[in-house]
Parts: sequence; C-alpha cells; structure tokens
Amino acid sequence: MSYWTYVLQNQAGKFYIGHTEDLEGRVAGHNSPEPGRGRYTHKNGPWQIVWSEAHSSRADAMRREKEIKAMKSARWIRENLLNGRVPTSRD
Repeated sequence: MSYWTYVLQNQAGKFYIGHTEDLEGRVAGHNSPEPGRGRYTHKNGPWQIVWSEAHSSRADAMRREKEIKAMKSARWIRENLLNGRVPTSRD
C-alpha cells in the first residue's frame, strides 16, 4: 500500500499540501461541490495535482508534508518540487 504526499494548485496559483492513501479520491473530495468537505479547498477550488510523491508508510508521507509546509513558500514549491515549471490548466 502506498501513501502519498501531494501538492494541489488552483487557477489563482495558490497551493494546498496534504497526504493521503487514495490520491485520486482525495483530490475528488477537495473538488467536491458538497459543503463541509474541506473549507479552504471547497472555497478556493477547483484544484489539480501538480506534484505527488509515494511513500511506504503514512508516517513518512506525513513527515514529508510537514517538511514542505515548513517552507511556507510558493516560490520554494515552484523551484524545488516543480523544477521552475509553472503548471497550467492543460497539465
């Protein structure tokens, strides 16, 4: 079983960082129109996956999520995870 650390991006260029064991289901949940399913992501979507990384344990996925969140920087995400690439809605 794999666990994932992921970065989502909305059309305004904002990022959301999380972890899950069901990547596609989790993104669908973030983009769900149902109220109460993640206040920040519900209000600021739609979201697309721009980066993900597989881990063998939930603890490793959570640790990586905390590392990325500790950077507190969209610039760091773009330069280090996306290799300077700015995702578009076509990606």
